[in-house]
Amino acid sequence: MRIKEILQTIETLAPLSLQEEYDNSGIQVGDPNREATGALFCIDVTEDVIDEAISLKCNLIISHHPIAFKSFKSLTGKTYVERCMIKAIKNDITLYAAHTNLDNASGGVNFKLANMLGLENVRILTPLRNALLKFTTTVPHDHVESVRNAIFNAGAGHIGDYDNCSYNLEGEGTFRAKAGANPHVGEIDKLHIEPEVRIETIVPIMRKDEVIRALIAVHPYEEPVFDLYPISNEWAQNGGGITGVLPEPMAEQDFLYLLKDIFKLHHVSHSRLRGKEIREVALCGGSGAFMIGDAIDYGADVFITGEAKYNDFFDVEDKLLLATIGHYESEICTKEIFHDVISNKYPNFVMHLSAFDSNPVNYL
Repeated sequence: MRIKEILQTIETLAPLSLQEEYDNSGIQVGDPNREATGALFCIDVTEDVIDEAISLKCNLIISHHPIAFKSFKSLTGKTYVERCMIKAIKNDITLYAAHTNLDNASGGVNFKLANMLGLENVRILTPLRNALLKFTTTVPHDHVESVRNAIFNAGAGHIGDYDNCSYNLEGEGTFRAKAGANPHVGEIDKLHIEPEVRIETIVPIMRKDEVIRALIAVHPYEEPVFDLYPISNEWAQNGGGITGVLPEPMAEQDFLYLLKDIFKLHHVSHSRLRGKEIREVALCGGSGAFMIGDAIDYGADVFITGEAKYNDFFDVEDKLLLATIGHYESEICTKEIFHDVISNKYPNFVMHLSAFDSNPVNYL
């Protein structure tokens, strides 16, 4: 099995097109066409993690944070980043990161955190925008079902908890085949009128090329017609943060102790207690403080994230309870996400969760 097959499994859950513009998810170092000997999962790539992969005979390291985040012009070994990359290259180890694409993915980091907390009625807090297209095509009657199935299988037609979504309108198509054409129906130089069905559906931008290829592969016409329109609908299935409801309301202090227990925390930083019960929960792993306003607008009783600025704890006032659990601690679950996704498809592939705690923040 090639390394690229393992990476394709990760990108089925978290396509690279979901990453933020500032990010650098994807392959950092290495040849994805090599045969995969094993995978090691971690939050951050460090020299200890590289050595661990070597000792375990794993030639693939999948991390949450990209090691090559900032640009550089040379590899001299003067920083741990450069030393890690040099050692990975020398030992034919591929380094791959799934960062904000995993944060924004349905089933990604925030969904995992919500599951750990037992939240119900889980929804995206800030859905992605400008990520969907309206896709239309016209098809002769006897090929409607095969075309619909092909574009659905390629990723079209998903709306919320529904799939295979489309609108179909009957009409007539006209065309005249010119010399050199090979028409499915009609004759050269004669106007032809064909009963057709106009299919309308929705396509994520990231699936556009796959849907077009699927259409062309099964459409009977030599030159199938299709249109793509940008739409302003939110993509409710992918985006930043999560909202959900606790099965039963909890006192604020009891909820904070629950956070400590579930995430095995040294401490929880929080804003002033409001004396209100916690039921509606909003959260975002990592550096999610920029979503505090969204959590307030949603009506959350608490917003949980990895880290926040000093003034953020003032600014929430009585609007909600703000709780920070540590950046690393809020993303430790990514190792399990990688393991679960790959083991579900390749149960016999050799995989390890890194034993090293790479958290750069220490507590006394």
